[in-house]
Amino acid sequence: MLPCKRPTVLLSLAALLTSLTACANSPVAKNLEQSLAADPRLQNNPAIFGKAQSNEPQTRQNQSIIQLPADFPKDIPLYPNAKLEAVTPAVDSANKASTRWLSSDPSNFITSFYRDQLQSNNWQILQKPTDDAVGAFEARRNDLVVKISIQAKSVTNPAPNQPQTATELLIEYQPNSTTTAQNPNDIPQPGDPQFIGPIPPANLATQPDSIPDSQPTATATPDSQEFSDLNNAPQELRQHIQDLAKLGVLSKQSQSTKSVNPPSNQFAPAKIITRREYASWLVNANNAMYANNPAKQIRLASTSTQPAFSDVPAKDPNFPAIQGLAEAGLIPSSLSGDSTAVLFRPDAPLTREQLVLWKLPLDTRQALPTANLDAVKQTWGFQDVGKIDPKALRAVLADFQNGEQANIRRVFGYTTLFQPKKPVTRAEAAAALWYFGTQGEGISAVDALKLKRPQT
Repeated sequence: MLPCKRPTVLLSLAALLTSLTACANSPVAKNLEQSLAADPRLQNNPAIFGKAQSNEPQTRQNQSIIQLPADFPKDIPLYPNAKLEAVTPAVDSANKASTRWLSSDPSNFITSFYRDQLQSNNWQILQKPTDDAVGAFEARRNDLVVKISIQAKSVTNPAPNQPQTATELLIEYQPNSTTTAQNPNDIPQPGDPQFIGPIPPANLATQPDSIPDSQPTATATPDSQEFSDLNNAPQELRQHIQDLAKLGVLSKQSQSTKSVNPPSNQFAPAKIITRREYASWLVNANNAMYANNPAKQIRLASTSTQPAFSDVPAKDPNFPAIQGLAEAGLIPSSLSGDSTAVLFRPDAPLTREQLVLWKLPLDTRQALPTANLDAVKQTWGFQDVGKIDPKALRAVLADFQNGEQANIRRVFGYTTLFQPKKPVTRAEAAAALWYFGTQGEGISAVDALKLKRPQT
């Protein structure tokens, strides 16, 4: 029955519209027009039609976009795989502005990134982390002071297939607009809490005649470490430790220690070094020596890489360095064809033969020579040559060909006993890493310091 009524309804509407058109100015038409007009309350309350709900996601989207402030210095390096989470502007010139970042990368990756960036870009490092994974950098460049705090944190309600931990970065800085606009007469002087380092004098002519004109403004290496216990190291090795410390290669204490940690200003030169710590030093020293030659640097491994050793998982703080050495074929592993090297034993003591075996490929940069017991005995004259692991024989023989730059001579002096299984101390490990290369063609820590020291 309903389809039959549709023509009647349409004819009635047509007749009504015709009447309205014809009598547009009649009172009846005006009353009818007012009755059909939209309720003004609906026009003033768009939420009824869902407009507020449709705008809400857009509002939240706009609020989630956080941008760096306009005064953020371009000289401050930014970690590429970090997301900006919050910005806190400086209230006045006495306060620092800060930005907070979050990254899914391990904290030791980020620490290594900022160590390299600050060193290669001539920042004066006033403070750096005592741990290879977390801590804070404080550096100065010209009139800019920055503090970069690196801290691992747990992630609440992580997305599927996402890591349970993340790394938080807090970058605090003094905006250029506040530091460069200072009056020269207001520059902090020594003794002032705001004083942050050596300040060039306004008039060199007023300086004492005892100071030569060619003397550089800063005489100390920015990131040098001063250890208070170097008197406990052998006299022949102290300078090697100091030079490597200035390069920022050495850690102040072993990561694997389970006893009471020594004071932060001690090096513990007589302490036995672990395999994990030496691996970290080896990578850091090589990359610091060849900071301007990427082709000779060791690449750190990504945590997404399949571990070469079952006892060094990707979450291990030294995984990037240890895995990087394995992938470069510098330490025995299944990747290099050694099916027996399934364990790295990171917390085991480093032995003398292992020190030489891992280091020599980075000295020669070529295949090690063929070696046997007789060849090593005829060259070095070791009485205990039969105790050397066959894998290390080639490295020991190749080290002899380095003459006075041989690692064994530099670290252990003259000896007819190699004692290949004897643990290595931290001082001895540092001395081995002081020089990379062969006799007449290599680079020492002193050479590396000259290349990285800013020109004055």
